[in-house]
Amino acid sequence: MPRSGHVTRVGRTAAAVAAVVVALVMVVPFLWMVSTALMGEFEVLQYPPPVLPAVPRWSNFPEALTTLPFDRFFLNSAVVALFTVTGQLVCGALGGYALARFRFPGDRAVFAAYLAALMVPSIVLLIPRFLLVDALGGVDTMAGLVSAELVSVWGVFMMRQFFLTLPRETEDAARIDGAGEFTIFTRIALPLARPALATFALFAFIDAWKALLWPLVVTRSMSLRTVEVGIASFHGLYYANWPYQMAAAVTALVPVFAVFLATQKYFTRGIQLSGLR
Repeated sequence: MPRSGHVTRVGRTAAAVAAVVVALVMVVPFLWMVSTALMGEFEVLQYPPPVLPAVPRWSNFPEALTTLPFDRFFLNSAVVALFTVTGQLVCGALGGYALARFRFPGDRAVFAAYLAALMVPSIVLLIPRFLLVDALGGVDTMAGLVSAELVSVWGVFMMRQFFLTLPRETEDAARIDGAGEFTIFTRIALPLARPALATFALFAFIDAWKALLWPLVVTRSMSLRTVEVGIASFHGLYYANWPYQMAAAVTALVPVFAVFLATQKYFTRGIQLSGLR
């Protein structure tokens, strides 16, 4: 018995050490980014590169954000994130509920197609999406920037997995009382799906806010650039201002942290209940 207790303590210690190591692996790149943001333009190019700035340059943050019109970039990213999250939540909830509750000819084939679509890399769809948006006249417009991101196949799958965990008894009782399918969906299923919706909204917001490739391809004018495209503008072919780029990147993370803190309560529960362990 004492030996068993000793083994348990060793296991807990090993798990704690492993958790600390994983946490450091996750946190160290962010700390390095903050340190670089406070360095001088040429200080970061020293060899070996310094770990901490000799004299923290807090002025890098306002200078980086005013060198380019980052106020416009932040506004564009907020608009894109708002429409993207709204569209993906609506389509994901409707599609997930339909796949989880309705039975129709070919329903298994439709779900198999969704699973197959999850395995297609997004980079493969970049050119077809651009050609389609270009044919519709959406290049260098906010509509073209947003329209290609309104549906998430992963979101439909996630919401389906969550709706499958909900008991059918409440819905059947509502049907007996004369409630229609849309009423059941809006007044019973959606309120119970708040944890999954919050988790989905968080992932959708992060994807929309940190998107780089699609906004870079579909936009031309500076007035439609998003935050990530603006950050990439500090890094050219023959010149890179790393402190300014890192300062802008640190600032761009603030909305992500704020949204995560606001939805943290639902985030963990949503992952547990949607089968994404």
